[in-house]
Amino acid sequence: MKKYDVAVVGAGPVGSTVARYIADEGYDVVMFERKRAVGIPLQCAGLLGKRIKDMNILPQEYILNEVYGAYLHSPSDNILKVSRKEPEAYVIDRVGYDKFLSEQAVDSGVELLLNHKVNSLNIKTGEVLVNNNNQSFKAEIIIGADGHSSCVSEKFNPPSKSVMAAQYLVDMGRDVFDTENVHLYANANISPGFLWIIPITKSLVRIGLFANMDYNGLNKVLKEFIWSDDLYKHAKIIKKYHGFIPNYDTKKILVNDRAILLGDAASQVKPTTGGGLMIGFECAKIASDTISTALQMEDHTILKEYETNLKKRFKGELRIQSEVQKIFGSLTNKDLDEMFLKLKEGNAEELISKYGDMDTQSTLIKEMIKNRLLFTIVPTLLTRRIGSLWK
Repeated sequence: MKKYDVAVVGAGPVGSTVARYIADEGYDVVMFERKRAVGIPLQCAGLLGKRIKDMNILPQEYILNEVYGAYLHSPSDNILKVSRKEPEAYVIDRVGYDKFLSEQAVDSGVELLLNHKVNSLNIKTGEVLVNNNNQSFKAEIIIGADGHSSCVSEKFNPPSKSVMAAQYLVDMGRDVFDTENVHLYANANISPGFLWIIPITKSLVRIGLFANMDYNGLNKVLKEFIWSDDLYKHAKIIKKYHGFIPNYDTKKILVNDRAILLGDAASQVKPTTGGGLMIGFECAKIASDTISTALQMEDHTILKEYETNLKKRFKGELRIQSEVQKIFGSLTNKDLDEMFLKLKEGNAEELISKYGDMDTQSTLIKEMIKNRLLFTIVPTLLTRRIGSLWK
């Protein structure tokens, strides 16, 4: 039985990042990945906020496009245009970036074992069995970074709930899109999810959505969206992708005995957009600091500090995003159209351009309350519910 200080289950971007952090502290780390290759298949829209460069390493070669703003579309196509003078987000090569992060972990001394599926584990002893129980490993601490259906999470949590996402890579056959802006479409039929268009070039785009429906339903919505518009008459679908986004869950237990959860396995996603990388990278740093202390003190009960520190950092922001998500989920298409018109009349484009942030929506919500704009677009009762989050 091989022994390690830390075993990371899952070699996705967050798992690879936490593994690298811990290995850099001088500890022996192994990373189990059930797939034959890291990053395949693609399961992400590949749009990351500008703060990614503060959160993790991002070489220029993995940036496909810089995004400065967005067109926000209502169901009847009332449009809000928001923009910044500097890049607000990056369209990235997610497959390449995932591989890069795993290689960085290996360069730091992490042992990466591909095609190693974890079949069972013991969170009290730290024993991990892989590949039909033929191989046995042991670690002082186990990190579950193995996605929404985490086998580590299932040791001390009920099965996770999630929504499905689907995305097409589309060749438009001609130059159509402005590469500096993404398009986001709100619609009550998929709310609180939404549909996106993310340009890679003027002719190559990612078109996708997430919603509480099955894969056939998502495909139907995407195909109807594309083929109902003459803009796409020369378009060709190059690739199709799909995956799952875990629901943000305040009740999920993140630490039990020698095990902790991280990333999608911990439901560490933004309730409004389902994005998880930025939160995941920040949580990886918090986790590695806590784990290093626990290993140094030879006391795995210190791992509980991980949950405490996460609540201090994210509880307020994620509560606000959860309330915003609930409000959007309660609106009809008529409500959404009226809301967009009121936002336009209330000069919201300037406000969103100034205070909007892909990863932190609380600042914008505060400004909309301060300017009383929020009172004009949602019922007073709901506005009070959001405002009470700061009391």
